[in-house]
Amino acid sequence: MADRVKAQVLGRALRVAALRAGAPSDIRFTERQLYYEVCRVLLPVPRGLRRPAFTVAAPVSYDDFRTALREHGPIPGLLTPRPARPRPAGRHTPEPDLFDYGLPRLLICESDDIAQMLRANGVPMESACPVLSAAELPLDPRVAGMLELVEGSAVYLLHDASAHGLTFPDRVRALTPIPDGVRVVPLGLRPRQAGSLHSTHLPVSTSRSARSEDEVDRMTDPRPPSDDPTSPRPDPADAQPAPATAPIDLESTVDPWESAWLRRNRYVEVDAVRPASLLRTVHRLVREVRPRGASTQWGRVRTTGFLTWPTA
Repeated sequence: MADRVKAQVLGRALRVAALRAGAPSDIRFTERQLYYEVCRVLLPVPRGLRRPAFTVAAPVSYDDFRTALREHGPIPGLLTPRPARPRPAGRHTPEPDLFDYGLPRLLICESDDIAQMLRANGVPMESACPVLSAAELPLDPRVAGMLELVEGSAVYLLHDASAHGLTFPDRVRALTPIPDGVRVVPLGLRPRQAGSLHSTHLPVSTSRSARSEDEVDRMTDPRPPSDDPTSPRPDPADAQPAPATAPIDLESTVDPWESAWLRRNRYVEVDAVRPASLLRTVHRLVREVRPRGASTQWGRVRTTGFLTWPTA
């Protein structure tokens, strides 16, 4: 009886979540984005509890969600993930002078699923910004050359709110050469940004990097990693670090709230952000569009991550 009631509740939540995930204009979304939407349906955050910043535990396991998804059947807008692989640049056009043009911006996502979702929803065309994932690196040398042709060009990064995610800027530089003079701008997700959104957190043991608890503790130590004799070894999946790339200094990267949050063995995926909000905010920040009425202070803060904006 209890299992039947649980299945009924999950089935209803899934139907509501599918409508919300695709709103307001038939947005395409990933399976994990749908999962987090189900979590918000089952455990909404009351308006009176919007402050201070905090994240919430998942009210349903991913396995139970997938069981309900299989029983539900096809869902409009749900993307079918494709294998991550580097794709030859320029294969979509025969133009011989394609790589003679400058490229002002490029977005690299830690998650390949998120990169596919952004492409499926037209971000490269709408924002004039190609979207790649870490799995699709290294960059084609001709694309890197296009970035060099534009003064002030930037590579924007999108990563999870985790100790491992905070190292993504350094890992990108290790995975692919970034031309001198090209800005590398992390957009988030940061732990405090996830807390401001009251996102659903999961135990770090289930994260994409599958980091252990003691490794997270070492990474959140206030000492710079270069001074820490117990600093974790580089991820074997990562390329050898570039000589000019300094190790991430979490002392200057995370604040006390974020450090305490990371020590609780938690992480939040970019997938936990509402699909419509993710699309809107990524578009605004890669185009460097300043919200109406933004003060100088907010303009300075924008460099710390995309979900710091009060209108996100």
